[in-house]
Amino acid sequence: MSIAAYIKEIGRGKDGARPLTFEQAQDLLSQVLDGQVTDLEVGAFCLAMRIKGETPEELDGFVQATLARCVPLAPAVAQVPALIGTVVLPSYNGARKLPNLTALLAALLARRGVGVLVHGPASDPTRVTTAQVWQALGWPVVQDAATLAAAWQAGQAAFIATDTLCPALARLLAVRWTIGLRNPGHTVAKLLDPFAGAGQPAMRVVNHTHPEYAHSLTGFLTRVQAHALLMRGTEGEPVADARRQPRFEVFLNGQRDEALSRLPQEGVLTALPELPEGRAADLTADHVRAVLAGTSVLPDAIAAQVDCLVAALGRQRKG
Repeated sequence: MSIAAYIKEIGRGKDGARPLTFEQAQDLLSQVLDGQVTDLEVGAFCLAMRIKGETPEELDGFVQATLARCVPLAPAVAQVPALIGTVVLPSYNGARKLPNLTALLAALLARRGVGVLVHGPASDPTRVTTAQVWQALGWPVVQDAATLAAAWQAGQAAFIATDTLCPALARLLAVRWTIGLRNPGHTVAKLLDPFAGAGQPAMRVVNHTHPEYAHSLTGFLTRVQAHALLMRGTEGEPVADARRQPRFEVFLNGQRDEALSRLPQEGVLTALPELPEGRAADLTADHVRAVLAGTSVLPDAIAAQVDCLVAALGRQRKG
């Protein structure tokens, strides 16, 4: 089935394009993910949305279409009743200049009794991915709910590759390497939470690299009544910048919680945290081990992020 009618609506330029309804967005991305359209139509969709930008309603439709094609992971929650809740860390940017410390955040949350799932690409030709750091650490990579539950029962954070979580989404993300631009799939990937609605406290870390994205992401989180931590990521990763704490905006049931949210660190930095001398996966893994062992100092910003997420889970548990 052609998606030409949808492209005609969204492809009229930034000012002339018309937004899609939830149902239209869900149908459009369902066809794209299921391979029912031509490569030319996929490219047109990606470019049109890149110019127009996504509305919260469109993002909702895109996310629901994607979740319907993800491997079911929610059953793992019931298999590990001791968890205080779940946290999802979408890791899609990797390290370009700074070390990628997403794995450190995941391990620290797991130590606090949180069921942590990191998902992202196995590799990126331009960045050091969390998957590469994870492999260097020898931590569990999961394929389904059973292997995820086993990792959580062992008190470990878990990683799942995007092409395992949702092969169709991985194919859409790979379009970037053909047309040279990111597409709606990259935004959708950062919004996925397989455990939302599983009946237990759950948080997703939603990060952005450009301030303008904060508006559409806020609209989405409000629309779907999400539990989430919205922040500017470290080079697009869901971990706080070790050098300076960013703004943490906590959403519970889609509403910003003033008490749990935190202002960014202001002023001139008087000292820098201890960081590895490079961004290579093995160097980053060694640093993560050192922090977890207490032989290197945990950056205050990451400690604050852990506390913020645990507090948000606790608030949900209290009702």
